[in-house]
Formats: sequence, C-alpha cells, structure tokens
Amino acid sequence: MDITHKILVVDDEDRIRRLIKMYLEKEDFEIDEAADGDVALEKALANDYDVIILDIMMPEKDGIEVCKELRKEKDTPVIMLTAKGEESNRVQGFEVGADDYIVKPFSPREAVLRVKALLRRVSTKTYQEVDTSSKNMLVFPHLTIDHDAHRVAADNQEVSLTPKEYELLCFLANAPDKVFNREQLLKEVWQYEFFGDLRTVDTHVKRLREKLNTVSKEAAKMIVTVWGVGYKFEVEEN
Repeated sequence: MDITHKILVVDDEDRIRRLIKMYLEKEDFEIDEAADGDVALEKALANDYDVIILDIMMPEKDGIEVCKELRKEKDTPVIMLTAKGEESNRVQGFEVGADDYIVKPFSPREAVLRVKALLRRVSTKTYQEVDTSSKNMLVFPHLTIDHDAHRVAADNQEVSLTPKEYELLCFLANAPDKVFNREQLLKEVWQYEFFGDLRTVDTHVKRLREKLNTVSKEAAKMIVTVWGVGYKFEVEEN
C-alpha cells in the first residue's frame, strides 16, 4: 500500500488554498488547511505533517514567525510562498529554517513538483547517488551519516536536523577538507543563485553546529569556518 503524505497548506487567501489543495489531492496527498499564522502553528505543532506550504505575508503572525516558532520544536519540511520581488523575505525564510520557496504568481503544477521534490529529499533514498562504497553511509570519528536511514548520529546519539541542515552537512561531509564559499553552497545545496545577502548560509551553519554541539562538541568542531572564504568539513587525523 502506498503511503499517504499529509500536507498543511497555509495562506490567508481562500482561492490560493483551494487551488493548491485541488492539485495536491489529485496526486493523492491528504490536505489540511490554515488561514492564518496562529492556527497554522497550532496545527503544525499538534500534527506530524510531511510538508508545510506556508505563505510569508499574512496578518497577525506571518510565515517567518510561524517557521521560527516551529523550528524550536519540529523539523517538518517547509516550503515558503513569497510574492515576486520579495527576495529579502525569501532569505529571511531560509534563515529561520525554510527548505524551499515558491514565488507568486505560480503554477499549481510547480507547487506539486516542489512538494514531490522535497519529499524525495527527505526519503530514505536521499543521497544514494553520491555513495561510492557498498554501504550507503559516511562514518567519521564522533559522527555517522546513514543515507539509507536519513539519520545523523554524533557520538552514538541521534541528531534531529531539518532537510536543509541534513543536505548541507552531507554536502560538506562528502568532500572533507575542501573549502566552499557561500555562493557555492547556495548554488549546490539550495540550488538558487542569490545576489547580495548570503546570511542564510551562515545561519544554517550556526544552527547545524548548535545541534551537533548539544550531543558532541567534537562533532560540532568538524564544521570549520575558513575566515574570509567559507566553510569546510574537517576530519582530525588519529
């Protein structure tokens, strides 16, 4: 039996919610809705959604605040809906933990494809294409990344990461000691070209280190800042 994925669609415009819901239901997704940020956050914390589609511009509590509050307790994948020309809001969304975004006006089919792509990234098949050994796993002192189980453990304790944090860690860990600048990381991990504000990379690196540090200071130290250049994954020689 196929697994039914549950999606929360959040937008203060009924028309947009109905449109997204109609197209996602055609793909056999189970859809829940919220028309404002307060209800969205309440539902997101009370239920285990596979993906949340979250509009940024809403009255009362906006999408940025919802995502920020959600990330304190859950790593549910989030796709932000933003209006054209709101690049600063998109960057802000990534900084608080969003995994992808869709720019309004958008094709409903694009929303479906983005949801499917995000679900693929968080599935157990993620990163199988980069495996070069018979075991789909990266093992370092103090840190293990199991691609098949989509699991990260630091000193044998599991670390809960958002999809984007997981992708960032995997990308760096697959090229130990190679230095990547922020532009490269945005292009390869986020698959978007940004002109100007690169804070989203710094924010994700900071959050990734903090999560690793809660269980293993040694694992957190493996993500190294190369001042004036970018970041690298460093493995200490035994």
